[in-house]
Amino acid sequence: MPVDPSAVKTWANLVTVARVLIAPLMLVLIPDDRAGSWAAFALWFVLCSSDGIDGYLARRHGATTLGAFLDPLADKILVLGAMFILVANDTFWIVPVAIVTARELLISLYRTFVASKGVSVPASKVAKWKTFVQQLAVGFAIMPITAQDATWLWIWLLWISVALAVISGGQYVYRAMRGVTVEPDPANAI
Repeated sequence: MPVDPSAVKTWANLVTVARVLIAPLMLVLIPDDRAGSWAAFALWFVLCSSDGIDGYLARRHGATTLGAFLDPLADKILVLGAMFILVANDTFWIVPVAIVTARELLISLYRTFVASKGVSVPASKVAKWKTFVQQLAVGFAIMPITAQDATWLWIWLLWISVALAVISGGQYVYRAMRGVTVEPDPANAI
C-alpha cells in the first residue's frame, strides 16, 4: 500500500534513521592505524547494504519527502565521515577526499536551492555508481585483508570514485545551465 509522500513513520525512513544513528559507532570503530578492523568492516557492510534496503522499501511502498532528505544525508555522513577518519590516520590522501567533499557540498547546496523552488534533482546513474565505488573504497581500506596487502585496490577505487564524482557533478552543472528541471519526485532525490 503506497504511503503519503509527507509521511514520517515508514519502514524506509526507519531504516534510514537507523543508519544515521548508527553511523557514529561505525566511525569510532575505524582503527587509528592501517591494520583494518573486522568489526568496522562488518558494520560498514551492514550500513552500506541497508542503503539498498531502504531504497527498495521506498520504491515498493512509496517514497517520502523526509526519506528523500535523510537518505543522501545518511550516505554523506557515512562516506565522508569514514573518509575524513581515513585521512586523519594517513590511510587516504587528502586530495581525493577534498575533491569528493567539494563536489558533495556544491551539489547539496544546489539541490537545497532548487528544492526551495519546488524542483527535484534526481540522482543520475553515475552518481549512484559514485556512491557505490566510494563505499567499496572505504570498505577495502578498513577490511584487514586488503587494508595493508591490497592498498592498490582501494587507492584505485578511491580515484575512480573521484572521477565519477567529477563526472556526475558536471552532469548536474550541465543540466542546470540548460535549465533542465524535474517535477518534484521524492523517490529519486538522492
